[in-house]
Amino acid sequence: MGDLKHLLESIRLIAAFDEKERITHLRQDRWIDYPRAARVLQLLNEMHETPQRNRMPCLLLHGDSGMGKSMIIEKFRRAHPTVYDRKTGVEHYSVISMEMPASPSQRRFYAQLLQTIHAPYRPSDRLEALEFTTIKLLTVIKPRILFVDEIHNLLSGSPREQRAALNLLKFLANKLNCCIVVSGTQDALATLQSDDQMVSRFRPFELARWKENDEFRGFVQAFEKTLPLRQKSGLGEQPFVQALLAASHGVTGSIAEILTGAARAAIRIGTERITVDLIRAEAGLLAAAIV
Repeated sequence: MGDLKHLLESIRLIAAFDEKERITHLRQDRWIDYPRAARVLQLLNEMHETPQRNRMPCLLLHGDSGMGKSMIIEKFRRAHPTVYDRKTGVEHYSVISMEMPASPSQRRFYAQLLQTIHAPYRPSDRLEALEFTTIKLLTVIKPRILFVDEIHNLLSGSPREQRAALNLLKFLANKLNCCIVVSGTQDALATLQSDDQMVSRFRPFELARWKENDEFRGFVQAFEKTLPLRQKSGLGEQPFVQALLAASHGVTGSIAEILTGAARAAIRIGTERITVDLIRAEAGLLAAAIV
């Protein structure tokens, strides 16, 4: 089996398992550290520690679908779990994470936010009642950061609904004195840039598609360390880098799917290492599934 030094120590134990157990492990989510993600997490931590003031910092995290925006948000949210106060019976959310409703009306937004914090409400309530309940509860909960993912869903609404939703975000930032982080596709950037106040308040941060550089090589080398294969593949080498970028178009989610599928195939056929041919085969299967 070898010394398995090409793997993380925790993965070396899994590499000793049988085929079925290792393939089951491959189905689990995995976090891969890389500089851009680390920078976003650093910004979020700085925002989380910002004392309350009249104008709290806000962030727009944007990039193509599959670039890992939601995974970064989820990692940060898990690092800041809900705290239950036994004396008051109140759950304090320092971080609240929700999605922009598919239909971006103000009523749907407040309803979704109340569902996220497990607060009771009546779907038939008027907008004013939903807003009152939401603000009252959030004032008690005292969130430091409110995440609103899938912000590009605003585009499914009319121009009037889009303006109302943007005004709602500004209203919450001012009313609650908390940081707001919105995330979505590149369309989200265009949506927010239509409002001068949003441009001045929300700092943009792009998760761009991968290119052939040292950062990408470092990313795939780190990814290899998490795959329970008994032989080193050398994913940072030039042929692998070029094959991966061509197959994935630089999208993080596609890279993860291709490498996971190739690792699964390597276990099943007994090579115990990923090859360029396996990467191309998995890319073909992924493309066929999309079609």
